[in-house]
Amino acid sequence: MITFLVSLVALVLGYLLYGRFVERVFAPDDRVTPAVAKADGLDYIVLPNWKIFMIQFLNIAGTGPIFGAIMGAKFGPVAYLWIVFGCIFAGATHDYLSGMLSMRHDGAGLPQLIGHYLGKTTKSVMLVFTVLLLIMVGTVFVYSPAEILHSIGGETMMWVIIIFCYYIIATMLPIDKIIGKVYPLFAFSLLFMAGALMIWLFLHWPTVPELWTNFYNMGAATEPDTWKDNIFPALFITIACGAISGFHGTQSPLMARCVKSEKMGRPIFYGAMITEGIVALIWATVASWFFYGDPAPGYTLIANATAGFHTSAPAVVNLVCNDWLGVAGAVLAMLGVVAAPITSGDTAFRSGRLIVAEWLKLDQRPIAKRLMICIPMFICSIAMLVWQIENPDGFNTIWQYFGWSNQALSVFTLWTLTVYLVRHKKPFWITLIPALFMTTVCSTFLFISKQAFYLPEPLGYSLGGACLLVAIIWFACWYKKETKKIQ
Repeated sequence: MITFLVSLVALVLGYLLYGRFVERVFAPDDRVTPAVAKADGLDYIVLPNWKIFMIQFLNIAGTGPIFGAIMGAKFGPVAYLWIVFGCIFAGATHDYLSGMLSMRHDGAGLPQLIGHYLGKTTKSVMLVFTVLLLIMVGTVFVYSPAEILHSIGGETMMWVIIIFCYYIIATMLPIDKIIGKVYPLFAFSLLFMAGALMIWLFLHWPTVPELWTNFYNMGAATEPDTWKDNIFPALFITIACGAISGFHGTQSPLMARCVKSEKMGRPIFYGAMITEGIVALIWATVASWFFYGDPAPGYTLIANATAGFHTSAPAVVNLVCNDWLGVAGAVLAMLGVVAAPITSGDTAFRSGRLIVAEWLKLDQRPIAKRLMICIPMFICSIAMLVWQIENPDGFNTIWQYFGWSNQALSVFTLWTLTVYLVRHKKPFWITLIPALFMTTVCSTFLFISKQAFYLPEPLGYSLGGACLLVAIIWFACWYKKETKKIQ
């Protein structure tokens, strides 16, 4: 618990100190924001700051900081390091700067920003890549809540159809009609659940592994016959939303179109990510107790926890919340594992609609033009969902591709932000270092993953290191040319 307490303090100090430094680097001012200049009553609407924060938090969080932290905790306390350092120096910086850069570019979506700073070819590639990722997000966040609702009653496909009907309505309506009214309540429920669990942890002070005595891959030591993932790079793909996530870069522009003043950027964008990191810390600690608690793992103390170390993340949420928080916990767990992914799914489709509309230059006020974009996206998602249901390991396959694609998108966003900072003569190292690190993580994972090249580990790690070297040389050459242009 000492590691948890220190990590919690570190995240708060990260917001107060490093967050303020990043804010000064960007230098927000009093210019008119897109929410005012381009108000259309649909996507560009001024909303109260507290409401924007809650929507931003729910949009970027969903179940990501819960499920990712639970799965990441199987690696051991090293997960705390990634959550803390990843959140402060990578994730929150990524979310803040992408949101603020969108504001400076009239509420532009992520592919538009990438194209502006990394070139038209990259823009075209990332346009397709981003829309596919968003469709994938919508798909994986349909199936998991539908399966959970199926356990309560009704067929899975019935719940899939109901959720898709909701997606269509939420994607088409103005942002203040459903998202602006309902999402803050769901965000509050997620925060309340996390707060209740944190109070339980402090009151009971369970014995969980500490970083200084368990600095190794505990999953591999616990289940050597089945646990094959290495800390690097698997941990950094597994815990995404609690540290850094490319998906967030598609969500920040949604709220950038609703902010009245640039000076609210730090509490909204940086603050929402730090809050998500705190949620991830809480669930990582809960999961540490569940898998490794002393004198006995939590799964030996809770009825119906029959899968032991291999208990799925949604099952851990339900088991712990029911055991620790009673009826209220069961309700909150249901909101967490059902409502949260659904809300992330519909904002993914909304982001996809806006990105395609921006590319095709289609006015989104007429309903017919919204349908022109939404219908093909939903057809693609349904096709992907049918394949997922028909294949025994379909969900895990799509989730793994989603995880890698998610982090790969963060790489392009970080490089975009680095180019922006260089061109404006600002301290570009704040995004360059995370960009280089995530480039190495994603390339290495691609080389050694079973779902990709699945090369022998020595070769895969060598090629990942080579990608890092190429990225450093490429940036150095580009920087030399760019500084000559600026001068």
